[in-house]
Amino acid sequence: MDDLDRQILNILRRDSRTPYTEIADRVGTSEGTVRNRVERMLDEGVIERFTLATRTGNIKAMVEVSVAVDVDTTVVSERMAEWPEVDFVWQVSGEEDVVLVVDAADTAAVNDLITQARELDEVKSTKTRLILDERIG
Repeated sequence: MDDLDRQILNILRRDSRTPYTEIADRVGTSEGTVRNRVERMLDEGVIERFTLATRTGNIKAMVEVSVAVDVDTTVVSERMAEWPEVDFVWQVSGEEDVVLVVDAADTAAVNDLITQARELDEVKSTKTRLILDERIG
C-alpha cells in the first residue's frame, strides 16, 4: 500500500459513496486508477466493507465486555457481531476484552442487549457508555 492508496482510503473513510471521478480529481490521478486500486484493496482485504453512518435518533452506546481468562475472545466477538443492534465489535487491550458499538432504538433496547451479553457464560462483566455526540475524523 502506497501514499496514493492511503489518500483514497482517507476519502472513502469519510464518505464511502464518494464517486471515483471526484476521488481522482482530489488525489490527482485518473478515475480508472482509483477504480483499479479500490478493487485491488477489496481483493486483498484492505477494504473489508463499505458502510454508512446514520442519524436515526437512536441511542448509540459502547458496551465494554470483560470475559473469563480462559475464553477465546474471537468466538465471543463473532457471536456478538451477529446481534442486530451491534455496528462494530472490537477486541481490545486493557481492563475490558471486547467493545461493542451499539445503535439501538432506545435505552430499553440497549439494556436488553446488555442483559443478553451478561447471560453468556463467558462474560464476567460489562460497562456501558452512552455516546452523546460524534464527529467524523
